[in-house]
Amino acid sequence: MDWGAWKPVISALVLPPVPGLVLILVGARLIQPKRGWGYLVLMLGVLMIWFSGCNVTALWLQNAVLKPPVALDGAEMLRLKALRPGRSTPPQVAIVVLGAGREALAREYGVSDLSPASAERLRYGIWLSRQTGVPVAFSGGVGWAQQREAGETSEAEVAARVAQQHFGWPLRWTESQSSDTRSNATMTMAMLAQEGVSEIVLVTEAYHMPRARRAFVRASDRASVEHADWPAVRIISAPMGFWNAGERSGLDWLPSTEGLEHVRQACHEVLGLAAGL
Repeated sequence: MDWGAWKPVISALVLPPVPGLVLILVGARLIQPKRGWGYLVLMLGVLMIWFSGCNVTALWLQNAVLKPPVALDGAEMLRLKALRPGRSTPPQVAIVVLGAGREALAREYGVSDLSPASAERLRYGIWLSRQTGVPVAFSGGVGWAQQREAGETSEAEVAARVAQQHFGWPLRWTESQSSDTRSNATMTMAMLAQEGVSEIVLVTEAYHMPRARRAFVRASDRASVEHADWPAVRIISAPMGFWNAGERSGLDWLPSTEGLEHVRQACHEVLGLAAGL
């Protein structure tokens, strides 16, 4: 079995709240032989679980640890607009939307559909395309956490259908073989560089952007070394979905489902960056 198939299992075991639960179990075991150490470890586990569900922790991880780039500004949008291709001119710039998962069957529609996060990324990518005239590529196959069966509809295929049916905006390119961020970068870079694209506007959430950008920069460097006839590709970050403090800041210190989700996502990115993935 490919080691990548174990990535969802490993992530589930090392991300919150599992480490906190382990500390609580260890602390409870230590109470009888070493009361002081037992209560200390137990309290650390409780605090870890508490803060792993707080929005304030997610904000700290986003802003102080991951440090994503700022959103595209008006000047950059005008520059991209000036680069949009003519009717008979091949594009030199592409907006690349990274997939974030898909539902094999959305019962309300009766067909497969994009996950909420993936749909938001696509929506922003299409909005950028409408503002600048730069064509859109979507990268997403079938992730490691999803079923991989013969004939399975890839995320990119779903995105192409959603873009056309729901937004009336066709995708120019689709990459449908990747399983994770690194393969997103490798396969998308190969697809676009062969067509002469020299600049990529990369679309993903702010918390995911540092690792995604690193993957695309590395893929660009490898491609330029291995294929001398391919252009050097510049990567422009277009982060979206920034996490913000709540209107009542005191609530950010209380556990919530949103806080837990965001902390897990941020921790996943920190681990991925540390592991070089």
